[in-house]
Amino acid sequence: MWRAAFFGACAADLVALLVGAEGAHVVLKPLLMPLLAAYVIACRGPRLLCAALLLGWCGDVLLLFDQDTVFLAGMGAFAVGHVCYLVLFKRHGTVRARGALLAAAYGVALVVTVALLWPDLPADMRGPVAAYSVLLTCMAFTSSRLGAAAGLGGALFLLSDSLIATGVAHWPALPRPDFWVMGTYVAAQYLLARGVLGERAAPPSAYRERRAETRRIAH
Repeated sequence: MWRAAFFGACAADLVALLVGAEGAHVVLKPLLMPLLAAYVIACRGPRLLCAALLLGWCGDVLLLFDQDTVFLAGMGAFAVGHVCYLVLFKRHGTVRARGALLAAAYGVALVVTVALLWPDLPADMRGPVAAYSVLLTCMAFTSSRLGAAAGLGGALFLLSDSLIATGVAHWPALPRPDFWVMGTYVAAQYLLARGVLGERAAPPSAYRERRAETRRIAH
């Protein structure tokens, strides 16, 4: 029920963005994360996951306002949500093979993105955006501990926020940029939530088998 409501609200919001119905987007966007959090609660998911989603909701609401101070507050809310995710991934995830290669790829992406954005960002936004980018990249990388779906969710979150950052830097954008930002964002949050829920539902033997498989591949 709650998942269907979340998907329905997401679809309606994305259609509103495509047709330029800003009023509908303002109404629908604040509904998305509470609906996903309700789904997590119905699945008896961890409270920390609900906290991460509701912090995302705070960020969603704050980013509806076009003011630098409010934008920074919204970024702060998302940052605390990423800390919640990092704790969840460490608590429920398992180390995956080829982690060093993935870490290197994320590290290169972080350095290149920040270096390219830096000259075009407002001076008072450079430090906060760089610090947030480090935390977001750590979250995206660590999400791979929960498997491919959650790892994709982390990557999509990074992509979504990178699109926002390019908008702040006034780079050329895709048509309907808010559609792409929201599409990647809602997919990211859902995949991360499913990753945490699925990892918690796995029996202890599954963890042992995955660890054994990881050691076998690594060697």
